[in-house]
Amino acid sequence: MDARLPAHLEVSGLLRAVEGAGGFAMVLHKGEREAGTIVVVCAENGANRRIFERMPSPGGGRNWTLVQSEDVENTAKFDEYLARRQAQDRDLWIIELDIADGERFIGLAGTNG
Repeated sequence: MDARLPAHLEVSGLLRAVEGAGGFAMVLHKGEREAGTIVVVCAENGANRRIFERMPSPGGGRNWTLVQSEDVENTAKFDEYLARRQAQDRDLWIIELDIADGERFIGLAGTNG
């Protein structure tokens, strides 16, 4: 059996860690308390937004994967992607981490270039 941390605890931990490091973090959409999927939006000062979601890996686990990057010339595409994901999965948590190299809080080294 795959022991998984309840979604609300994982979200709470991410929010506290980012805020403790001097960043800003908030829940954009609250999902299912125990088993909701979590999508993380990383940004720096509200810009250069990136969306990460856990995706199945060949080894059977689930790894954080960059699924969408903001195009400064078409920010609507980014927002549409989030709205579409939320419509597909009403149990989805969407959280935003606004801090330099926010990926480090989900166990990834700075992937923002």
